[in-house]
Amino acid sequence: MSSSPNVEALAEVERVVERGGDADDVLREVVAILHVRLGRFVRISFVEEHALVPGPAAGDEQPSEEFPIRFEGAYVANLEIGAQLPADDRALAERVASLVAPYALVGWDTGGEAWEP
Repeated sequence: MSSSPNVEALAEVERVVERGGDADDVLREVVAILHVRLGRFVRISFVEEHALVPGPAAGDEQPSEEFPIRFEGAYVANLEIGAQLPADDRALAERVASLVAPYALVGWDTGGEAWEP
């Protein structure tokens, strides 16, 4: 019996998060995993001064569903995934948003420069 693609994707994300490391590296790897596994645009945008600032992304930008990333109740970022997700993919996105919260706390001040992939 094979596991579902979302179970495998979640396992990959959990391994990355548990391994830890530099927040930038962790978030980029998580975005890449979700993009490959879901075949959709994926981005994490960070809350800075009450606005969202785009962070790491993969795929061609498109309208997306947003999944708030909260750390200790504070809204710190959004996980954005290409729109019209099936229920299983939405559940995966919600779980991933929870897992990456500690890595989304950094002050991603790009000083007006575009995010470098």
